[in-house]
Amino acid sequence: MTTRIGTVVMAVLLALYLVFAVYYATVLFGTGDGIAITIGVGLLVFALIGGGFIAAEVVFGVRAERLARRLEEEGGLPEEQLPVGASGRVERAAAEEVFPRYRAAVEAAPEDWRAWFRLALAYDAAGDRRRARWATRTAIRLERGGASGLRP
Repeated sequence: MTTRIGTVVMAVLLALYLVFAVYYATVLFGTGDGIAITIGVGLLVFALIGGGFIAAEVVFGVRAERLARRLEEEGGLPEEQLPVGASGRVERAAAEEVFPRYRAAVEAAPEDWRAWFRLALAYDAAGDRRRARWATRTAIRLERGGASGLRP
């Protein structure tokens, strides 16, 4: 839920930035000065790049959430009840203890998006966000019928 709120806040801030960037770019374009026009173009380019990154993250989140819902409906989510610390995060040692089972499942069925998504959940529980995102991307690609992912 907090991820959704963060995404909405970032999207609203980006939209606000785009409004101001377009406004100031048009003001700069109206000056006729080469340097001002270049700065105006830069404002628009940076806004578009930021928008692309936000859009990519939103698409990633929606697809990952769809896979999680689908796996939950199939009853395929991990059922381990791992201990959590005072912060509410899963204890790393407990997550690392169950991790080899999910890695072995991926090695046994490298084209199964479900195994990759469960591995992503194990990476996430162990605190390895980079590999969790990579495994989630691989699961999304496999579920969509694409080629399997490369090792990080």
